[in-house]
Amino acid sequence: MRPAIEEISFSYRAFTARPDRILDQRGLGRVRHRILYFVGRNPQISVNARLGNLGGSGQAPNAPLRQVIDMRMVAMNPSENDRRVRQRKLTAAGAALETGLTETQMNVLQSVFQQACAVAADGRHRVMLRPGKHGLE
Repeated sequence: MRPAIEEISFSYRAFTARPDRILDQRGLGRVRHRILYFVGRNPQISVNARLGNLGGSGQAPNAPLRQVIDMRMVAMNPSENDRRVRQRKLTAAGAALETGLTETQMNVLQSVFQQACAVAADGRHRVMLRPGKHGLE
């Protein structure tokens, strides 16, 4: 199992290196990319749903979320169905940054999958989903 742990660690470092450099140039950290990614994939996402996607406590993502709101990358609006629920969505600036960050990661994955056969890609998918499906943390 130790080689698998090391492979995952090195792969994740390579997967996040370019987005981390882009974020660092803006004075931002990786959690901001996660916020932008999940808000972008789930327009009008509520606070509770966002926390479910990001994991962690309710307080952990608050400062980074406030930062991207203050930078006008995420807009906050009340829900049409329930005015007490605040929903988030990406602004044009947030969408542009999220797209650029995520495209670098998609390019890495596309290159890796092109070099591997379809069977290997399918196996990777099944292996990587198992810990999350079984609540392993």
